[in-house]
Amino acid sequence: MNCPYCSHIETKVTDSRDTGNYTIRRRRECLKCNRRFTTYEYIEMTPIYVIKKDGRREKFDRTKIKNGLLKALEKRPIQHEKIEEIVDIIEEKIRRYGKEEIESKTIGEYVMDALKDTDHVAYIRFASVYRSFTDVTSFEKEVKELIEQYSGERK
Repeated sequence: MNCPYCSHIETKVTDSRDTGNYTIRRRRECLKCNRRFTTYEYIEMTPIYVIKKDGRREKFDRTKIKNGLLKALEKRPIQHEKIEEIVDIIEEKIRRYGKEEIESKTIGEYVMDALKDTDHVAYIRFASVYRSFTDVTSFEKEVKELIEQYSGERK
């Protein structure tokens, strides 16, 4: 690893930490100028392709999941760290799915499950877009199912 300050090629690792999400953070020290810097190592994963409703295939992008969650959770009392945790859990489920292709429908269900456990208002927001509610009846049906499930869990 070349030092970013003096370009010397010899450095030593002073600290290593697993930061989760298949990443290792390393603190390094240059053996020439003695300055310290941080590097991150990532496991190179096999690309996963998402099969869209219309049959198109596109490379999996976790930021799309995060953006969907951010829209659903807008103005809700959920911390940013919790959103990152949800994205990590969903990505892990996708990777453990065990195939190089996954339907967008499956990913949508993973997001729905995570939101149902996290915030019911965000769940309904996401469901209204994901399930393409066309009228108030669809919306009402989803809310009733959520209330019934929630009432059953409280007993």
